[in-house]
Amino acid sequence: MGLYSSCGITTSVGLILLLVSSWGLDRCEGLGELGFEFHHRFSDQVLGVLPGDGLPRLDSPQYYRVMAHRDRLIRGRRLATQDQSLVTFADGNETVRVNGLGFLHYANVTVGTPSSWFLVALDTGSDLFWLPCDCTSCVRELKAPGGSSLELNIYSPNASSTSSKVPCNSMLCKRGDRCASPNSNCPYQIRYLSNGTSSTGVLVEDVLHLVSHEKNSKPIPSRVTLGCGQVQTGVFHDGAAPNGLFGLGLDDISVPSVLAKEGIASNSFSMCFGKNGAGRISFGDKGSVDQRETPLNIRQPHPTYNITVTQISVGGNTDDLEFDAVFDSGTSFTYLTNAAYTLISESFNSQAMDKRYQTDSKLPFEYCYALSPSKDSIEYPAVNLTMKGGSSYHVYHPLVVFPMKDIDVYCLAILKIEDFSIIGQNFMTGYRIVFDREKLILGWKESD
Repeated sequence: MGLYSSCGITTSVGLILLLVSSWGLDRCEGLGELGFEFHHRFSDQVLGVLPGDGLPRLDSPQYYRVMAHRDRLIRGRRLATQDQSLVTFADGNETVRVNGLGFLHYANVTVGTPSSWFLVALDTGSDLFWLPCDCTSCVRELKAPGGSSLELNIYSPNASSTSSKVPCNSMLCKRGDRCASPNSNCPYQIRYLSNGTSSTGVLVEDVLHLVSHEKNSKPIPSRVTLGCGQVQTGVFHDGAAPNGLFGLGLDDISVPSVLAKEGIASNSFSMCFGKNGAGRISFGDKGSVDQRETPLNIRQPHPTYNITVTQISVGGNTDDLEFDAVFDSGTSFTYLTNAAYTLISESFNSQAMDKRYQTDSKLPFEYCYALSPSKDSIEYPAVNLTMKGGSSYHVYHPLVVFPMKDIDVYCLAILKIEDFSIIGQNFMTGYRIVFDREKLILGWKESD
């Protein structure tokens, strides 16, 4: 395979496949105190628990098409219908159930005393951490393609000596009007964007076992609030998040908020993204003095990790263009509204060194190029964003590369969206992203 380079950096093509599964984990420097590893949906670790029937190869055009379609369903604020949940490829014999792919990153967390493990989906776009719990409607086992099955753990407060109920008079109880008395167990119901998808149950407190970044440290029990999910509906039965969901949003009930309130960690966390699809989340990480920063735009009633871009530079050509974007680790690629998309893609195309590759229905990307057989590297114009406040954000991985017949093809991995821009994982790879909820800033620093 060839090489690609930008700003004097040369890397093997195999390394720029943004979401390749791996057995190991690249370490991230300067992290906070407590956290855990996470892995991509296509990693060996996750596929060992959540089998993916008919999933395309990582380095195939079908993979990028499926992930882009999944982004639009789960992150693009579009309701999923029965017709939208399937992707049939043009060459005829592959059909993938996109809803079943679920969320992008998963972590193996342990909860309760004695502790039990749960493979939970991570979601910066929601708040509550919930587990399937004493459930009447949930996924209890997963069947592998070979016919074997894996029994999933089901949480039960009665089986944990450290659990306690959250009463209706708690500040965290948002459905007190549904309570029989102030001391009743607080109910919850969360409806998600996908049509007919929800989790319903009651709130409880228990310990989440986190790991300190000190060498040879033992798991630290951290008391959190979580949902005892008794009834799951919709795509949660399809494998989207069969063993629980870990909300990382800004609401008081999210794990980062609860850890800060309990004095366990500062009200800030970071996510470090490696090129192999693995990473680490660290609660209490406030970043470093030399990180770059931009203010978060906190808007009610549904606050998100929203920032403002003020300039775009492609290959050294800089244009003033102000727009807002949500930093969303749960989205595979980066989605830009028309003005930003047009500026970056057309400027990139005018400076591209290779011949434009005629895209087809197999590819979700508009701007793709065929690497000449005589070349052993890809030279492409560097993409940089300037954030509000003046800090520069260099995009280390704006491309995806894959083989097509007898040539290698690379594409600018951005897509057009109508409503609002989303900075996805491909633009975050190579950074430690700090979500400082106390200072209301987003920070970033290069990290492997």
